[in-house]
Amino acid sequence: MVGVLALQGDFEAHSKMLRDLGADVREVRVPKDLDGLEGLVMPGGESTTMTLGIKREGLAEPLKHFVASGKPVLGTCAGMIMLDRVHLGCMDTLCERNAFGRQIRSFEEDLVIPGIDGPPVRAVFIRAPWLKEYGDGVEILAEVDGHPVAARQDNMLVISFHPEIAGEHRVHELFLRDIA
Repeated sequence: MVGVLALQGDFEAHSKMLRDLGADVREVRVPKDLDGLEGLVMPGGESTTMTLGIKREGLAEPLKHFVASGKPVLGTCAGMIMLDRVHLGCMDTLCERNAFGRQIRSFEEDLVIPGIDGPPVRAVFIRAPWLKEYGDGVEILAEVDGHPVAARQDNMLVISFHPEIAGEHRVHELFLRDIA
């Protein structure tokens, strides 16, 4: 059973992609929704709105506890931001919000990501962050113009792009392999 944080953002597309890959999916809106999950996706969206929703629903401490349990977590775009030092404080990173510019500066890029075989991953960047700072325990998996956009630390995999928009299922497959 895989959870998808469903407070805001494109959680439905993540849920569909995971189901298409054979996973049982539960949308997470309140703390009890985390019970029994084997992994969690924190989707893109708007990080300020997500922060408010997490606070409103009393999810901050339960999310931190879930990450600390060692179960796999995938953070995409705003999900990457939510895991950083300033927000939930789970990952030894600091994100630069909207780092590539406003929505009009959205773009696509092909990225080679360790653990994903085949052609490069088609990455869709929409008001995307990058890692402005990161600690020694953070492994950088991909960069755009010298800026880290995919990374791993312990059980957390973060990317600043939207694989669900590009129909790029291999990132979710990598995440599901971490669960298995």
